[in-house]
Amino acid sequence: MISSSIFLGAIGPLQIALIVIVVLLLFGGKKIPELMRGLGSGIKEFKDASKDEDKKEDKQ
Repeated sequence: MISSSIFLGAIGPLQIALIVIVVLLLFGGKKIPELMRGLGSGIKEFKDASKDEDKKEDKQ
């Protein structure tokens, strides 16, 4: 039986650099800021929605 913690330790700086290079090749340098902006706004909307849910639960 293989523990999942073995795989978590296998990601190092070389693997991260390789992933960044592949993303740059796939999307290009100009498209990445748009993707990050969209990701950031999605995370913000998710946080706002979860705060709204917490407020609704507190009122009940």
